[in-house]
Amino acid sequence: MTFLSDLEIVAEALDRQIASARAGAVPVLEQRPMAAIIEDLQLERFAHRGGLEGDALRRFMDRYLETIINLHQPGYMGHQVAVPHQAAGFGALIDGLTNNPMAIYEMGPGAAAIEYFVVNWMLEKIGWTPSPLEPGRQTGGRYGGGVLTHGGSLANLTALITARTAIRPDAWRTGHQGGNQNELAVMAPGNNHYSIERAVGILGLGTGNIYAIPTDARGAMDPRALPHTLARIRSDGKTPLALIANACSTAVGVYDRLRPIGEFCRDQDIWFHVDSAHGAAALLTPDYRHLMDGVELASSVTWDAHKMMRTSSVCAALLVRDHRHIDKAFDQEASYLFHDKEQPGFDFLHRAVECTKSGMGLRFFLVLATLGEEGLGHYVERQYRLAAQAYDYLKGLDGVEVPVAPESNILCFRAPGSDARQLDLRNRILAKGDFYITSTLFANKRYLRLVFMNPETDLDDVKRLMEQIRQFGADCRTA
Repeated sequence: MTFLSDLEIVAEALDRQIASARAGAVPVLEQRPMAAIIEDLQLERFAHRGGLEGDALRRFMDRYLETIINLHQPGYMGHQVAVPHQAAGFGALIDGLTNNPMAIYEMGPGAAAIEYFVVNWMLEKIGWTPSPLEPGRQTGGRYGGGVLTHGGSLANLTALITARTAIRPDAWRTGHQGGNQNELAVMAPGNNHYSIERAVGILGLGTGNIYAIPTDARGAMDPRALPHTLARIRSDGKTPLALIANACSTAVGVYDRLRPIGEFCRDQDIWFHVDSAHGAAALLTPDYRHLMDGVELASSVTWDAHKMMRTSSVCAALLVRDHRHIDKAFDQEASYLFHDKEQPGFDFLHRAVECTKSGMGLRFFLVLATLGEEGLGHYVERQYRLAAQAYDYLKGLDGVEVPVAPESNILCFRAPGSDARQLDLRNRILAKGDFYITSTLFANKRYLRLVFMNPETDLDDVKRLMEQIRQFGADCRTA
């Protein structure tokens, strides 16, 4: 068998599966026991004997695709995972087969150049100065910088590493306390993404040094609480490392008001990090860009292309207003990598946790180059508007509680009954297979949660979901 013939087998199987999913002819998800899947896919046999090609590959693909969660099925309203454009799949295939670990320019000049371009494109959307195209010939200067990482969690970790280096330049050698200096504290709303706690723990700062900033009834940070929170930190003898804002929050999708927060951080000389892994895509839309107003005041920004940018996992960005901070974030020696050499491009290794870094930028760029900025913006607008339409519809149903008007494509609601009842409904919905939804805690209550990622999901799908919930016994009749 040849590469092209096996590629055709894989492509045909994927094409059939995606078409079936879009038509609603397959369940969103069918969870079978793991042992049964391993047996059905004959994993042990192929691991011992090989031969997964030709007809065997065709049978394997058919069986494997029965095990996946079908993101392209309009009933998928689950996690913040992109329903990828086919161009993203082409990028993943090209990167997977060429396998250029481009953190060092000479190991993937094209992939590195595309990442450099993508980072600059994002910097411009934020309102920052992009990096020069010949960085080796320019010294100093205030311009932005960034790096693509394997996920938003790594981007948030890199942001706090960069902030620590900015406030404690000797931290890499002496540790975050810097000898006799006081402890560092992080300011964040209580509903920040869990990766913030992970990053603080990994850095050894201690999650007890996260000071929660009060939020309003919608779950957005209350800027009026910032002076008091800062005063608490200083009265405890600690130094603020960074203030982190959500754009938007994971649970209900509301945006913190970035401008007053950014102005406070500027006046107090505090590193301002905006975790906009999901919501930065609003920058592409004239109708929703105002939700990111003030983002240009940030010191750093996280932006995931694998959420609202139709890009397959993973492709996240950590962006900084001043490149000099991220260029000093890591300090290490590796003689086989760092030495004098002719440099026609740019090495990203000194900006990243990862040494081996895939060409993530290609996945996103191919989507951008296919749809264009306007096309991506239309997608974001459509999904945000669908959430608003669904909100209006759910508000008209007897017994249904909708706690927050959506600002993004995330919408929470609660059917009549207890917290346990919400989880029971979700389990029943998943078991039937027509829909995939999630749940979350908000204001100490359990809600069902819809995230409109699929560009083919519409209000009729939401109505079908609510009819299914009614059939399961919840009182969701139209008012």
